[in-house]
Amino acid sequence: MPTVQLTVNGRPVSMTVEDRTLLVELLRDHLGLTGTHVGCDTSQCGACVVHLDGQAVKSCTVLAAQASGSSVTTIEGLATGDELHPVQAAFRDNHGLQCGFCTPGMIMSALDIIRRHGGRLDEATVRHELEGNICRCTGYHNIVKSVLDAAGRMKLSAAAE
Repeated sequence: MPTVQLTVNGRPVSMTVEDRTLLVELLRDHLGLTGTHVGCDTSQCGACVVHLDGQAVKSCTVLAAQASGSSVTTIEGLATGDELHPVQAAFRDNHGLQCGFCTPGMIMSALDIIRRHGGRLDEATVRHELEGNICRCTGYHNIVKSVLDAAGRMKLSAAAE
């Protein structure tokens, strides 16, 4: 069994896991980071999206051993204390969630989209980019609105620094 060493939400982690352990299982079952959801077991829904070395990945498609040596950020790693990350705040303020099951994956995907596209985001781009994330409750209107709002917030906070 391999020993996996990685940094999760800024903290070093080292543990021995079975070869077949998925990253999502390591996060949820071994580290108790249950904000990363398992929705479909087929990599279709995007509920398990985390950032692996700064890029959004579906953690149900990555073996924990493959992630060894990497840095992982989960939904739990975004907020600073009681202060929500701008993407989290935008989802809250724009009602970009309903039951909340898809929300962590949507937020992690949204952050990746914003980082890659910056201020060049429009509704069509956001809708296209979110095709790998399924929400069974909404019509995506408020999710798209949340992503666009978050992009503006992040642009403003970057300008203020």
